[in-house]
Parts: sequence; C-alpha cells; structure tokens
Amino acid sequence: MQLGGIVDWLGGLPAWQGFALLIAAGLVAAIAVREVGDRYLRRLTDRIDGNVDEIVFGGIHTAVYLTVGLAGAYVGTQVYNVSPDIAVPLESGTLSLVIVIWMVTLLRVGRKASAVVTDSRYIDRQIVPILQNVWSAVVAAVGVFLLLVLWDVDVTPLLASAGVAGIIVGLAARDTLANFFGSLSLYLDGTYKVGDYVVLETGERGRVEDISVRSTVIRTRDDILVTVPNAKLSNAAIVNESTPKTKRRIRVSIGVAYGTDIDRLEDVLLEIAGAEGLVLDRPKPRVRFREFGGSALDFELLCWVNNPSQRARVTHELNSAIYKRFRTEGIEIPFPQRDVTVSVTDVPGELFGQPDESPGDPFPADGGAAPSSERRSDGGRDER
Repeated sequence: MQLGGIVDWLGGLPAWQGFALLIAAGLVAAIAVREVGDRYLRRLTDRIDGNVDEIVFGGIHTAVYLTVGLAGAYVGTQVYNVSPDIAVPLESGTLSLVIVIWMVTLLRVGRKASAVVTDSRYIDRQIVPILQNVWSAVVAAVGVFLLLVLWDVDVTPLLASAGVAGIIVGLAARDTLANFFGSLSLYLDGTYKVGDYVVLETGERGRVEDISVRSTVIRTRDDILVTVPNAKLSNAAIVNESTPKTKRRIRVSIGVAYGTDIDRLEDVLLEIAGAEGLVLDRPKPRVRFREFGGSALDFELLCWVNNPSQRARVTHELNSAIYKRFRTEGIEIPFPQRDVTVSVTDVPGELFGQPDESPGDPFPADGGAAPSSERRSDGGRDER
C-alpha cells in the first residue's frame, strides 16, 4: 500500500480513532528506534576512541525517540480536519515540546562533553569552559527564537533592540572582547600552553603559569609574575622554547690566545661537557672554531640540555669548569691589550727639562709691543 493510500485510509477513520492510531504508531516507532539504535550506537562508539562520542550519541538518542513518538500527534493534525481552536494549539504545542526537548538535550550534552574534555591532556583546560559557555548561549538563543517564531511572536523589535544592545556592549567591552578572541586565536594556533617557557617581544622570558580569558600570566626567572593581555600576545612574535621538544641547545663562547693548540683545546672542552651531568649525550656536544678575533681565537662549545629552565645553570657550571681547567692546562684566556708609544718630540719640553721655544703672545692685550722675556738656566722665565 502506497503512502497516499495509507493517508486516505486514515482519513476515512473517525478523528479520535485516527489520532489514537497515529499516537500508538509513533510510540511503537520510538521503541523500535530506541532498541535498534542502541545496538548500532554501541558498535559505532566502540570504533571511535575517547568518551565524547558516547556522550554525544547517547545524549541525543533519547531526544530522537521522543521526537519520533511525538510525530504521531503532529501527523494527526495534518491528516484530520480538526477545529482550528484545537489544531493550532496542538500543532504548536507538539513542535514546542520537540524544540524544548532538543534544547535541553543539547545543553546537557555540551556540559557533559566539556567535563570529559577538561580532563583530557590534549586540550587546554582553560579554554573548555569558554567554549561550553558559548555553546550554551547559542543553543538557548536559537531555541528561544524558534519558540517565538512558532507562536507568531514578532521578533523584529527584539532583533533591533538586540542589535543596538550589541553595539553598545561591543563598544563598552572592546578590550574585553579583543582579549577573548585573542585567547581563542592563541588556543587554536597552539602558540603555547601552561608550563611552556616563552620569550616575549619585550624580552621577558619565563614559564607560562596561567592562561585565562583575558590575559596570560608568565613567571620570569626572577620569580616575578608578569600579566600580559591576550590581545597583545595574539599580535606579537612569541618564541616558545618548549616546542616542538623541551630540550634546548646552549652556546658557551671561549676566547684563547693565539698559538694555543686548538686540537688539545677541543678535547678539553668536550671532556668538560661530557663531565657535566645536565648535558645530554644525544645530540653529542661539539666545538666550533668561529673566527680569528682581534685578541683571541674565538671558539664556541655547543651542547644540549633537557629543559629550557636548565640553560642558565648549565652555562654557569660550564664556564666555571672551563676556567678552572684552563688554569690547570695552562691555556691562556687573553683580554684586549693596547701598546701606547709616547714620542719625546711630541711633548712640551718643560716636562723633560728642555727649553720651550714656543713664541710669546704676538698680540698683547694692551695693544703695545710684545713684552720681552729672559730665560733662566732652570728653564723658568722672568717677565719684564
């Protein structure tokens, strides 16, 4: 029997019998959906890793078979010529109930999913409540809007008021919104996470202590907390020293005197690096001859540490060990020197007991002839 024939057959029945039959059919279909759907859902969720899929599919399953059960009453209002005073409230009430069921279901699914995701080590815990609140606001707004439209409530004034209110709120909370979207962009880009060591454009370097909706808190090496708005961080160049791996290379610059045995120097530096417990064996430490400096041969010791926070400590230990070992080995660490040569002919003769032949003042202050002078044997001068 085709669908048109079923509708004609239902239309020939009394209204109360047809309604009862459609409601019963809806309940039977809902039970079938529940029983059959449970089996397929179990098979589907077993193939997907994690618990989020079980929450999502399991949460909407109840809403699905309730919607199927209520569909019988709605179809009855379309098949039978029921009085408008009864049909309109029955139709709107059925659809309103379906909307409320789905709205509550989606809100509950969002809360459960966010609770599970918060415990995941792959997703930042700070951003999950933000997304959950946005999800709840969107679902509630769409549900209320559909209910108002369904009951023929004019939403134009509400939309206009909401638009004006949105402009006012946007202007008043411009910085807050900028920081909010900045936090979202930082999360989606994976710029950093709590525990990473970062270097900001302004030069601050430290560990990320907290990431909130408005700002990021960084603890510097001086144990000072620096709070930076997310809007600035999202538009700045940030060096994350903890990604893609936590180990970092350090550079120790050394200058030795010309004439030093550079092969022996390289062996000494590698021995010092190998003796330091915080220096990693892989990658191996290495020594590089960088340039011929003005006062020394410039070398660089390159080695790796397991964490960025160890760079300062390892640099200190290596510098101390290098200085002590160089003193033992007799390796000279030069410092800039300048030789200054003084010529006697370029210095006034009075400093060396020689006559000063500098001419007198050719232009006396009184406008007369230049006064004569008589030199003494001791190099002095008697004015007349």
